[in-house]
Amino acid sequence: MTDLQPTGQHVPVPGQARQSALADRMHRVATLVAALPGLPADDGTRYGVRRLTAAWLLEAESPHTEKAYGRDLSTFLHWCATERLDPLTVRPTDLGQFRTWRAQHGYDGRPAAASTVARALAAVASWYTHLIANSDGLVRHNPVATVKRPKVNQHTSPTAGLTMTEVDALLAAADAQAASRAPVAGRTPTGHARYLAALRDRALLRLLADLGLRISEALDRNLDDLSHNAGHRTLRYRGKGNLPRERPLPAHTLQALDEYLTARAACAGTSTDRLTGPLFATTGAAGDGRLAEPNVFLTIRRLAGQAGIPSAGRLSPHSLRHAFATGARDAGVPLEDVQDAMGHADPRTTRRYDRDRHNIDRDPAFLLGARRASRTA
Repeated sequence: MTDLQPTGQHVPVPGQARQSALADRMHRVATLVAALPGLPADDGTRYGVRRLTAAWLLEAESPHTEKAYGRDLSTFLHWCATERLDPLTVRPTDLGQFRTWRAQHGYDGRPAAASTVARALAAVASWYTHLIANSDGLVRHNPVATVKRPKVNQHTSPTAGLTMTEVDALLAAADAQAASRAPVAGRTPTGHARYLAALRDRALLRLLADLGLRISEALDRNLDDLSHNAGHRTLRYRGKGNLPRERPLPAHTLQALDEYLTARAACAGTSTDRLTGPLFATTGAAGDGRLAEPNVFLTIRRLAGQAGIPSAGRLSPHSLRHAFATGARDAGVPLEDVQDAMGHADPRTTRRYDRDRHNIDRDPAFLLGARRASRTA
């Protein structure tokens, strides 16, 4: 770690993280709303459509919901622009066409899952409801109200799963990446940034694998969310519904986090106890910003490919959450304990992961295939 050189980055004063998080959120929402197509410019009052849209996003229960709804609204408004439709006067038949289009166009280039389409329609419906309630005739009806929502399968999860062996292989690939980028004499600042990114990625993947967090729950954390409780080092975060949670950090995760934060403090020319800001930060010229979710998708798929995992191209951060649930059940952890750990309000959500585990491993095709092989041997 001693070869890491200070970069001259500003080290925020402790206690600023919470205030800066709110400022960051307001700036993020303002930037998103300013870029939305098809909406008229505000008239200077409190009730212009763009100002109301920003207020609607800021009322979201959590940053995760805010980001998801913002992305869904942006997708809808860009679709309206392509179709030359005024989003303030569209009709239910237009929303039906949007539903069909959205089902065919997922964010990763594949068809979208039913749950993704249902969430998009829910987001757009919520936006219209907010406009109707707060504007003077700007929108007179909610065009989503009568649109049929796709049925979401409550028995299986669309997430590409991982076995525990595959999770181990993915984490081993992250270990190998960090080892290959370890600092050496004469390494350039770019080399140090790549090493710091590798340590960060290793710590993040271990956190996702060991705690089964949602990706937003991990990326929205600040350094002052690390804490102590009952003799354990813990992570405090906001779960679904913005409910406060606190989970213990296993030794496997703590080791990776400590190495990452020690290296990050050295790069910033400070000590770990004075380091503040996002828990998982960007590196290089844009250092100290909050790591973005798309970067984690790319990292997981790249490392999974290096590890030889067949489903590498379909994996997401949620695949590690899925693996946490199935691995815990395989280890004999009661369903209700897995539900509590994952923050599921409804036990049926947890059972979806459990059913996936049984449906694949116990498929009759395995038995029939084995018998056919024995007959023809």
